[in-house]
Amino acid sequence: MSEAVDYTVAVRTLCDFTAKQGDLDLRFTPSPSAEEGMEGHARVASRRASHYQCEVALSGVYWSAAGRGLRVRGRADGFDPQRGRLEEIKTHRGDLTRQPENHRHLHWAQLRLYGWLLCEERGLDELELALVYFDIARQVETPLVERLDRDTLRHFFEAQCAAFLDWALQETAHRGARDSALETLRFPHASWQGEQRMLAENVYKAASTGRALLAQAPTGTGKTLGTLFPMLKAMPTQRLDGLCYLAAKTPGRQLALDALKPVVETTPLRVLELTARDKACEHPDLACHGESCPLAAGFFDKLPDARRALIADGDWDRAHLRDTALAHDVCPYYLGQEMARWSDVTVGDYHYYFASGGLLHLLAQANDWRLGVLVDEAHNLVERARDMYSASLDQGDLRALIREKPAGVSAALKQLNREWNSLGRECVNEHTALERVPEAWLAALQRLVGTIGQVAAEPPYTLSPALQRFYFDALKTVRIAELFDRHFICDIAMRAGHRGMRHARLSLRNIVPAPLLTPRFQAAHASVLFSATLTPERYQRDLLGLPKDSVWLDVASPFSKEQLSVHIAQHISTRFRDREASLAPIADLIATTYTRRPGNYLAFFSSFAYLEDVAARLRETHPDVPQWQQARGMDETARADFLARFTPDGCGVGFAVLGGAFGEGIDLPGDRLIGAFIATLGLPQVNPVNEQRRRYLQAMFGAGYDYAYVYPGVQKVIQAAGRVIRSREDRGTIHLIDDRFAEPRIQALLPSWWHVTQNVEAPTRSRSALNSTGC
Repeated sequence: MSEAVDYTVAVRTLCDFTAKQGDLDLRFTPSPSAEEGMEGHARVASRRASHYQCEVALSGVYWSAAGRGLRVRGRADGFDPQRGRLEEIKTHRGDLTRQPENHRHLHWAQLRLYGWLLCEERGLDELELALVYFDIARQVETPLVERLDRDTLRHFFEAQCAAFLDWALQETAHRGARDSALETLRFPHASWQGEQRMLAENVYKAASTGRALLAQAPTGTGKTLGTLFPMLKAMPTQRLDGLCYLAAKTPGRQLALDALKPVVETTPLRVLELTARDKACEHPDLACHGESCPLAAGFFDKLPDARRALIADGDWDRAHLRDTALAHDVCPYYLGQEMARWSDVTVGDYHYYFASGGLLHLLAQANDWRLGVLVDEAHNLVERARDMYSASLDQGDLRALIREKPAGVSAALKQLNREWNSLGRECVNEHTALERVPEAWLAALQRLVGTIGQVAAEPPYTLSPALQRFYFDALKTVRIAELFDRHFICDIAMRAGHRGMRHARLSLRNIVPAPLLTPRFQAAHASVLFSATLTPERYQRDLLGLPKDSVWLDVASPFSKEQLSVHIAQHISTRFRDREASLAPIADLIATTYTRRPGNYLAFFSSFAYLEDVAARLRETHPDVPQWQQARGMDETARADFLARFTPDGCGVGFAVLGGAFGEGIDLPGDRLIGAFIATLGLPQVNPVNEQRRRYLQAMFGAGYDYAYVYPGVQKVIQAAGRVIRSREDRGTIHLIDDRFAEPRIQALLPSWWHVTQNVEAPTRSRSALNSTGC
């Protein structure tokens, strides 16, 4: 029979499809981290004899009566040829009797599939199968053993494959139809937008050569479609299994979804939007298991029908996912997680690919996918990656838990507190930098994590909300400590706490995420990172860890200098010591500009306090200028209401924080926004942490001040300014308010197409002039 199989599937994926049953149940937690899982596997293997074989690669083919072939492949954890024993190792914490039966069922299915593949490959008549559960806290193995003959294993293998084959054939047909449609896909607009075609051509070259591309393209280039379209065209020729479109904020993801809608309407393309759990959860007050949440009850039994319903329509955005999930009585969030296996384009946050447990990266590794990765607003990736790989713990939270006296945990809490007190006595300053993670403190934290894990896995199986929050923070801290090397810093900050006691906050901060991101770029077939603010190139390469053969592209602006007037108010200083003196001249500048050309403006400031002070001064001295303000902690509705004030016929000034929700990713074309005031250079605050970062970056790259302060600040300025000119018909004004904007080294970082003029002093206008604006 021909070896041209129709579909290839990993053992884990096959079992996830055919052997998952019953409730969605996350109570058997906390599960070990990926690092702990690998360590657990290594520990078990180290206990085996020298002839023991680890990571045994296996592959076999199932042929249906109709001659359709399904190749199944994977890696078994270990095989002892002398005992004839095949092992599947699963790490865990706590009481195994609490493990849901459907978890055990899935694990046995995986092991039996590996068993048949091994029997077939090595001509074995029977095999001992051992499901080895390894408790990482107690370092104890619990083996569950069965002995099965060749025919029993073959029948099991064939039953699983037969259950999956129809879906596999459907997926094969979908892939063929998708690729055929993409080969003939035409650009959805009548013409390309300025330099958009040049951007698209370079993206296609990157996809065709399997390289990374770092593309700086100004606002208005049409980056979303200019990167998506060529990557879609490359999918058939490069045999890409899927695309990941990753964005830092909701507006960026929505732009991608909007750009893909015309393609979904005319092709079989499937587009999935991944939404954060806290936004997708229908019952945030309920636990994720069938006895608590109705959408978790029988989740895997209902999943096939929900999955089939979605497959009929390729637009899997948040609203469609929710409607389908509720129609089938399943959880929308976990339905989205399941559908990530079958989507062609997945749109989501950075962490789905770049975080240590990123769903898309894990699926790609498990299934040997060839992925194209698009990173929108990539100037955010440095800071977001730092956050992903940083952790902090506060001693005040620990002491509050000690006062709660949680059963079974108090002794471990007090031991950690003693180690923390010892550190605190050594810290005479409010902020103390440490060369490494304190060993005794970390050991005490690891013991506490193990203790809480044991308590959580035993009756009554509950933790108080405060203990659970601390536990998850502690888990992350332990995991980051495992990664800690010269690219991290450790520090302790002291502050006053309960009854005047000093509390210590210990932080592990990633400074250079490059070594952690490099494997992600290497795993992708091609990566494209794009933004309007990626200058200087060296800064991005040093901190992101891009491959050495990655390509830099600087796309020319589609706009002319005549469209944008850029003025530097060099008579004003926005340095902290000059804030009070700057209030009146900034208010006057805003009022004067508004009077000359009434319309909608954004005014950006370095903090809410600065924003509020200038807004108050403007109300006092120029009450006829309409204004509205960004508030702390605005939800999505409040942010939408803020933006709704920017109507085409509107007049007024919206006050916002630079680098916040309105500093990038918003689109206010035409008369919805005609100007911006940026009253800050955007430099991060000078504090002990940033100074520690500066010294570190100076030692590593010889550019500490620029890397820690200047480049991140100017990026925010350019992003905010990019809100003004959105199309070739737009005209606008930007006021850069600070004398430092006149410095040559700062101007060298500004977009080359800007026409910059310097104002020595801003003219003033009378109230009578303001009253005549007509707005």
